[in-house]
Formats: sequence, structure tokens, C-alpha cells
Amino acid sequence: MIKYFGRAIEMGDAIWLPYCGAAPFPAELWARWNLDPVLLLALAISAGAFVRWSGADAARCRWFAAAMALFALLFVSPFCAFSSALFAVRVTHHVLLTALVAPLLVAALPTRVHGGVALWAALHAVVFWGWHAPPVYSWALSSDAAYWLMQISLLGSAFALWNAIRAEPLPGAIAALLGTMVQMGLLGALITFAPTPLYVPHFLSTVAWGLTPLDDQQLAGLIMWAPGAAVYLAAALLLLSRWFAREQAAA
Repeated sequence: MIKYFGRAIEMGDAIWLPYCGAAPFPAELWARWNLDPVLLLALAISAGAFVRWSGADAARCRWFAAAMALFALLFVSPFCAFSSALFAVRVTHHVLLTALVAPLLVAALPTRVHGGVALWAALHAVVFWGWHAPPVYSWALSSDAAYWLMQISLLGSAFALWNAIRAEPLPGAIAALLGTMVQMGLLGALITFAPTPLYVPHFLSTVAWGLTPLDDQQLAGLIMWAPGAAVYLAAALLLLSRWFAREQAAA
């Protein structure tokens, strides 16, 4: 059965109980805040620990506050419930988590990770593609533990990648960003041009939002393909401009 609009619907032996709750109707979306006390406590402890550890460094605090604001948007606001309804919103959620929250945390937490940028670019690609494989994605919506494993592995691998990019010389950093752009764009293209719907948990949850499952899937692929990949292209171009400026100054 599927927990759909507050009702249990049978579909084989599968059960999807998304962490963010059943897919909402449009009229009830803005009432669907996620006030999970464990999550709120974890956010409060993280904020307190950061302030104590950082010594109230103003720049780091700004980056961390921006990351926490985005994290609250993704996991506390109605956006969380919205991702139960549409795969396109779930993809947007993952893009924001890996392409924005992760680099903000890297800016706020100047730590070092072991392993080179090529290793982390490859591992992040495996993690990102793996969680968007339809059977694995369905499993991620089958329990809270699977859901948080997906979120933690996506954020953790992205954090390590952006951290490695920050420490890498400019040529290697640019190559890693362009490689990530290509792999994300390729996955988005495959999802966009798939001839049939692939993501079973959303087979019944898109109708209330005026989309067929295939429409929703194609929109998700386009989000990953264009704006998602564009974040990495923009970062690569920024580093490339710095490289050119450095070379020009040296000349």
C-alpha cells in the first residue's frame, strides 16, 4: 500500500511512507510544516556547537546561517511535504542540498578531507546516480532510516567534493566541476527522455498538481539537466576567471 493523501493504497507488496508525510493536496500545502522534535533539536544543537567552535567568526557565521536557512527550507518548511507529491520537487531538493547547502557548509567549516578531488567527484557521482535509480529511490521512501541515509550520503559526498575542490589547484578544481556538471546533466537527460514513468512512489501523487507521472518526471530531469548542472558550470567559470586573472597578473 501507499500512504497517499492520508489513505492507504495497495500496490503489490511495496509500502512508501515518506519521512515528510503523505503527499499533500495543493490547498493544504502551507499547513504542512515538519516540526519533528528530533530534527529541530539536532538543528539547535548544530547551531550551538558551531557558534561555540567558530569563536563567532562573522564570515563563517554568515555562511553557516545561510546553510541552516536552506536546510530549514528543505526539511522543516512545507517544501518537505511537497517533495512527497512531486519527483520534480524531490530533485530540486537534492540539487539544493548538494549544490548549495554543501558549499555553504564548506565555507563555514574550513576542514580538510582525505582523498583527492577525482576520488570525491567519482564517489559523489555514484551516490547521486545511485539514489536516483528507481528501485533505490523507492526504498528511500520506504522508511525514515532509508530516507536519512539518502540525505546524509548525498550531503556528505557533496561536502567532501566541494571541500576537495576548494583545496585543489585551479585546473583540477575546474575539471572536477565540469565533470560533475556533465554527469548531472547526463542523468537529467536520461530521466527527461525516458519514454515511461519510472518512479513508482509518484504514480498517484502528481494528479492533484495537474501533472501526469511522466510530466513530473520530465520536469525533474530538466531541473537536474539545466539549473542543477548550471551551478557547477557557474562555479567552474568563476574559477576559470580567477585563473586567467592570475595568469595575466603573472605575465
